[in-house]
Amino acid sequence: MSENSASAPRWTPKVNPWLIALSVMLATVLEVLDTSVANVALPHMAGNLSASTEEATWVLTSYLVSNAIVLPMTGWLSTTFGRKRFLMGCIGLFVIASGICGAAPTLGTLVMARVIQGAAGGALQPLSQAILMESFPPEKRGVAMALFGLGVVVAPIIGPTLGGWITDSYSWRWIFYINLPLGLVALWMCQSFIEDPPYLKESSVARGGSVDYLGFGLMAVGLATLQIILDQGQQVDWFSAMWLRWFTGICVVSLIAFVIWELRVKHPIVDLRILKDKTFAAGTVLIFMMGIVLYSTVAMLPLFLQNLLHYPALDSGMALSPRGIGAVISMMLVGRLIGRVDSRALIGIGFSLLAFASWRFGSLNLQISMSDIVVPNVIMGLGMGLVFVPLSTTSMASLPVEKMGNAAGIYNLMRNIGGGVGISMVTTMLSRGTQSNQAHLAAHTSQYNPVFQNYLSGLTDAMTGNVPIGSEKTHALATMYKMMLEQASLLSFLDIFRWLAVICTLCIFGVFILRKRKGPTGPVAAH
Repeated sequence: MSENSASAPRWTPKVNPWLIALSVMLATVLEVLDTSVANVALPHMAGNLSASTEEATWVLTSYLVSNAIVLPMTGWLSTTFGRKRFLMGCIGLFVIASGICGAAPTLGTLVMARVIQGAAGGALQPLSQAILMESFPPEKRGVAMALFGLGVVVAPIIGPTLGGWITDSYSWRWIFYINLPLGLVALWMCQSFIEDPPYLKESSVARGGSVDYLGFGLMAVGLATLQIILDQGQQVDWFSAMWLRWFTGICVVSLIAFVIWELRVKHPIVDLRILKDKTFAAGTVLIFMMGIVLYSTVAMLPLFLQNLLHYPALDSGMALSPRGIGAVISMMLVGRLIGRVDSRALIGIGFSLLAFASWRFGSLNLQISMSDIVVPNVIMGLGMGLVFVPLSTTSMASLPVEKMGNAAGIYNLMRNIGGGVGISMVTTMLSRGTQSNQAHLAAHTSQYNPVFQNYLSGLTDAMTGNVPIGSEKTHALATMYKMMLEQASLLSFLDIFRWLAVICTLCIFGVFILRKRKGPTGPVAAH
């Protein structure tokens, strides 16, 4: 931190900071909801717009790509255009794009509108975090960030449930239309209560209007190709597809060139020099790993419940809701403890709870009750709340105030990339693991295996009178084949959850790299 910033009196907003918190939280929750609320509506979108389900996945991919590109640019854009003006522009563009999404007559129109919506929404969360961090005095930041984190942790959990209810009760278009009135309220509140701190104007003058076009181009190409690779890799059998190999080469070259260029240019669009701070660098690695765990479990649990336990879409979404209860409890607890208890201890306990919950999921079977899903979800919610707020405040505690916007963008980007990597990895593990387990189980379904023969004989006898005469053994074999496929898939799910438990356990040791902080000074990051 510079000598001037250290000696100058702290800037305070003219209005009550809790009004500012409510303003930015409303806008951010809308953006966070839109990352998950559309997932369950994809089949309806595909049918309504005459597209395949695979083509409809671009509704999700396009949003994530544009979101990822804008995230690390947030600090630079805030300095260039002014934070309040940029925030209001993003909210306004997000509302307009939401209206276009709801009224889209074709899939192409919907995808283009989602690109705009993702670009506008990508900046909302880091902007909100930086604004909150500056608006509250250090002794109140823990409570403010815990409340903010509560909203953005719970929002993606209730997203699939809300999306399923709206789609079943009304139409998938209302998933986007509900953003219009709430977005306009957020726009009015931001106009009324938010103001820019003086240092932003000074930073804009110091920059002198220079624009890092090359850095922006390299980053956009690198992140866009990375997101497409992660999203489409499993569908095209990864590197067996020629276009994926080309995209991988372009991605690697672009990102390496981007890092080299940003470290050398005078006014970079993303200031990577901030990663020289050891604690912040360690925090970004931990939030990357946290993204893997969070997004992977959100992706795998609904599949497990729907494919193996045959839950309807709405019920599988409801089964995830208890995670929000755990998050609410831990966020309230963290708001009181942070600043009084070593943040590293809270983070370590949080990762321990996540490891325990993941391991519990790795012990499931096909005869479980609802409590076997609810209890680990509550524990996982508790762990999430204990990690998010202390990790972000500890990671950014030693950074200068003027670096917070840039740091929040990098921090959120790493969480999102972690989520993309996690989903791609567990999807691949599920597909490949199911095939491997099926081959292993099939080796024991032999006429020379007495256990198999006894079970087949009993099942054949049970079929008597329930199927056409003479087809009992055929139906028994078909039933056993179906059971084998379910068991192969179950074993693959269990391997994934245990793998996630190992990742959480390794993160516990990473906590010791963080430096001890006496109090909270940074923004929370959660999605």
